Amino acid sequence: MKHGLREMVSNHVHENRPIYLFTIVLFLIGIIFGAVIVNSLSLTQKHDLYMYLNQFFGQVSEGHFAQSAAMFSQSFAHYAKYVGLMWILGLSIIGLPVILVLLFLKGVVVGFTVGFLVNQMGMTGFFLSFVSVLPQNFILVPAFIVVGTASISFCLKMIRNQFIKGVNQPFFPQFLSYSFLILCVGATLAIASGIEAYVSPALMKFVIELKI
Repeated sequence: MKHGLREMVSNHVHENRPIYLFTIVLFLIGIIFGAVIVNSLSLTQKHDLYMYLNQFFGQVSEGHFAQSAAMFSQSFAHYAKYVGLMWILGLSIIGLPVILVLLFLKGVVVGFTVGFLVNQMGMTGFFLSFVSVLPQNFILVPAFIVVGTASISFCLKMIRNQFIKGVNQPFFPQFLSYSFLILCVGATLAIASGIEAYVSPALMKFVIELKI
């Protein structure tokens, strides 16, 4: 079974290598775009965001966190909805551009968050982004790229079956394979949510108290 699973993953990556390359580049462009947006904010907007962050970090330093269990549930529900939406869009021919937009926006959010923290708080912002944004995103980013690639690939297969004569691949086995992959990736969301709920707050408090 282990050998079969490894072979399935290898075949999936080999078959969809161009799509993986495209989604990774799209995500990186989103990160760059998000970082550029930081520099385009007005001084008033930067000040308002900075004041909000200061208030939030002040609460963190005092240990005023939301309950970890509640944070875990909210994070997991949010990420599961994101992945579920991409899965549904993958079942629709018209969902292809929306999947691309979702991947791009995820990159924008990461780029903007890290860029703003570093822009406003220097080294402290860098270390805060390192402990609050990056840990869970080491899992989330590959997960979203895999889900996005699988959704795009399934979308393209449906388009080929629908519009190209002579192409008529069986739908149900592909659907099961696609859905199984999404479920496997979805399981990793629990790990990312656990890091965000139980690990990141403690690391953030540690960095803030250091006052780098």
